[in-house]
Amino acid sequence: MNVLQTMLRTLFYVVVGGVISIGGAAFFFMNWEPDRDDFPVRGIDVSHHLGDIDWPRVAADDVAFVYMKASEGGDFKDGAFARNWAGAGSAGLARGAYHFFSLCQPGVKQAENFLSVLPRDSSMLAPVLDLEFTGNCDRRPPADDVLREISAFTNLVEQALGKQVIFYAPDAFHGAYLKGRGLNRRLWARSIWHSPDYAPDWTLWQYHDRGRVEGISSKVDLNVLHPDSDLDRLRL
Repeated sequence: MNVLQTMLRTLFYVVVGGVISIGGAAFFFMNWEPDRDDFPVRGIDVSHHLGDIDWPRVAADDVAFVYMKASEGGDFKDGAFARNWAGAGSAGLARGAYHFFSLCQPGVKQAENFLSVLPRDSSMLAPVLDLEFTGNCDRRPPADDVLREISAFTNLVEQALGKQVIFYAPDAFHGAYLKGRGLNRRLWARSIWHSPDYAPDWTLWQYHDRGRVEGISSKVDLNVLHPDSDLDRLRL
């Protein structure tokens, strides 16, 4: 009986220890962030999926800038964009807009959709083209075709706004379509819980995709600006 009790007690401690370890690891990863002394300028990106946002509370929670979804593909316009743009501006946040690029639609049509949504505001942050496989159409066109449509989008938007487009590109998309292909633009890298090793010359870094910010009830993407840059340069 004593042997059985000892075994059960040992098993209990092992199980409890495992639960504590798992919980501790989960807490670490959910709360991990880059060192604030090294990366002081923090920002978020949002879309209609996050619902209503209390922008003064966001601005008070160490958030300096926000990128918000304006459009997707050739015809989708984010229904919350105008509300988010006004709210973030009233709260004093630096604001920028992004377009989710569809691999299945022409770049010019997508650029026209994006530009039709944007306010004419010279103080806005540089426009962002969101390039990723997640949530995209099923097609994976050849690299030359994709680069042609990305270039068409980029050229039209840059001519209209006088600002250089930034590419948001996770590792998979960057490796498949951008790396070493001469389409040189500033990069918004995605690397969760560790610094981006696939793109050392990044300008923006999304380090978390399930973060918490005051004023937003849903989990939100968290980002930092490269320490060698600043918000004024991000407006160019």
